[in-house]
Amino acid sequence: MRTSLSLPLRLVFLVAGTTLPLILFAAAIVSLNYQAARSEAAARILEVTRSMMLVVDRELHSTIAALRVLALSIALQRDDLAAFRQQAASFLRDYPEGANLVLADRTGRQVLNMAVPEGVSLPMRVNMQALRQVIETGRPVVTDLFVGAVPQRPLISVDVPVVRNGEVIYALSFNPPLDVFTDIIRQQQPPPNWVVSVFDRSGVNVARTPNPERYVGERASPSLYTVLTAKSEGLLETVSLEGTPLLTAFSRSSSSGWSVAIGVPRRTLAEPLWRSLALTIGTGLVFLFTGLAFALRMASRIARAEAHRELLIDELNHRVKNTLATVQSIAARTFRRSSGDSDAQRAFESRLIALSGAHNALSEDKWEGARLRDMVRRVLEPYTLKAGDRLRISGPDLRLRPRAALTLAMVLHELAINAAKYGALATPDGRIAIDWTILDENNDPRLQLTWRETGGPPVEPPERKGFGSVLIERSIKQELNGTAELLFDRSGLTCTMKVPLAAPHGEPGAGEPKAAAL
Repeated sequence: MRTSLSLPLRLVFLVAGTTLPLILFAAAIVSLNYQAARSEAAARILEVTRSMMLVVDRELHSTIAALRVLALSIALQRDDLAAFRQQAASFLRDYPEGANLVLADRTGRQVLNMAVPEGVSLPMRVNMQALRQVIETGRPVVTDLFVGAVPQRPLISVDVPVVRNGEVIYALSFNPPLDVFTDIIRQQQPPPNWVVSVFDRSGVNVARTPNPERYVGERASPSLYTVLTAKSEGLLETVSLEGTPLLTAFSRSSSSGWSVAIGVPRRTLAEPLWRSLALTIGTGLVFLFTGLAFALRMASRIARAEAHRELLIDELNHRVKNTLATVQSIAARTFRRSSGDSDAQRAFESRLIALSGAHNALSEDKWEGARLRDMVRRVLEPYTLKAGDRLRISGPDLRLRPRAALTLAMVLHELAINAAKYGALATPDGRIAIDWTILDENNDPRLQLTWRETGGPPVEPPERKGFGSVLIERSIKQELNGTAELLFDRSGLTCTMKVPLAAPHGEPGAGEPKAAAL
């Protein structure tokens, strides 16, 4: 059995079905906008990374250029180390504290170290690989991070060859303070939550923000290290040494082999998405709950109005039945006191009963209409209790307007009375067939209902129209703007009625075509 949803539940579904798709659609738009903004932000981060790598390269190239000039010193060509020390001291005054110059011969023995007073014995150079590269190629070299032999702290070295007579006799090494590269990072003014690192060729931190004191000298995080040493640049999701999920861009220099990497916390990139989603969903929920509250309020008002309407209809039905009962009582008294026959009284009372039955059928549907099939069965029920198999009813489901239901009920009652007295119901073998269909005549839908009797006494056309014939024809014409045709064939009476379903210009009709097909 099909269960009908209550009005409040229907309104709730209506509001939810309208609002929720809009919320989901807005959330999808926010998500798409976030993806586009994230791609744009990633491209900007990579561009900043490239720019910072260029700044680091420029610093290294300017240092190499200055060292090359110093390597051309006449004092150095003459092996006048005392004079060259003075020149080296003048060179270091242009750099921050902690910078150092070291001069080593081809064997790696230090012949000058500006961090050690003159005359003190000097150890062998630590980074022999860079020394050999300078001697073999005659080109400058930027080393990876290493621990110096004298200061015993992490250093990087920029080495240039000192050439005499076409032969490399010394390697002049400059150890800039690592703070130089930290200052380069700070000069770019990255946001405090960004992770910016300068890596040497082996992927070790030369400079870093934040926490340089903790992570300088440490290798890049495992999620970045593998890609950092394999590609020249790229974008990927990593996890910092502190354990923060990052979107990281990196770029490697083709000249020094060093790299710069910038990581932006993924949480920072996702915050606009969550804010927008929260605002979208929150606003949508406000509208949803406002709509639900309004729907429930309207449902409550409609329910009260419907209850009041049902109360009025029930009261009207009660008064109509009382009125019909009063009319029946008055008629009975009148007929008893008059000299008329009892047949007239019974005919009058049966008409009242038929009218009351039609009222009952309409009352069951709150006077919104009545099903034609139910109305036919209700009117003919008194005549078919003992011979139900003598009646055949066929036709599509059709809902009639109240006025049409009352009129057709009276017409069918008149036909049933006539059949019981003179027609098919007056003999045991009589049959009655009631068929209806919907005709479409020039876009004017009409109900055609046919009453056909067979097996009754032979029918003779009446010499004059009786009350029943007049009632049928006038009721159909005046009440429903239709036609009724009575055919008195010898084999049985046939009554064909055509009634417009639509009611043009406010005129009466049987029912709406769309409302009729149930």
